[in-house]
Amino acid sequence: MAKCSDPAIGDILSSWRYDISGSSPAVRGDLEAHLVACRQCRTRQRFHRTIDVTLIGVATLSILAFLLAIAVIHHLEPLRTWAVALHMRQINFAVTLQELAVAGLLLSVLAWLLVALVTPAPTYLSELAVAQAREIRNRAPRKAA
Repeated sequence: MAKCSDPAIGDILSSWRYDISGSSPAVRGDLEAHLVACRQCRTRQRFHRTIDVTLIGVATLSILAFLLAIAVIHHLEPLRTWAVALHMRQINFAVTLQELAVAGLLLSVLAWLLVALVTPAPTYLSELAVAQAREIRNRAPRKAA
């Protein structure tokens, strides 16, 4: 593994989890220049952003899965037959499953909010979207005047 070209700046970046979005413009310029020059810090920053985006993605998928589970539990007939087969009262069985799904949904929303507030993932994703939009706009054919 390559060593950091400036260990002092590398230590600052690592303590901030390689997030430079909240720094002042003057400091941010120095940090961006270091990230361009230092392969190790750039790799670590990319690794941290990958983890952040993956956490947001997993939490989003979890929210969608629990919403689907709530809808299925609420609307599907097989739950009644399962309750009969298990010799349970039908209403209690469906309500218990629905309560568990709602609890899972709330925990997933809480996890999503924590990741969105604690990590720079939303800022990173918006910067990525702007960069891709700029690239697409630059590739588009120009209209003749």
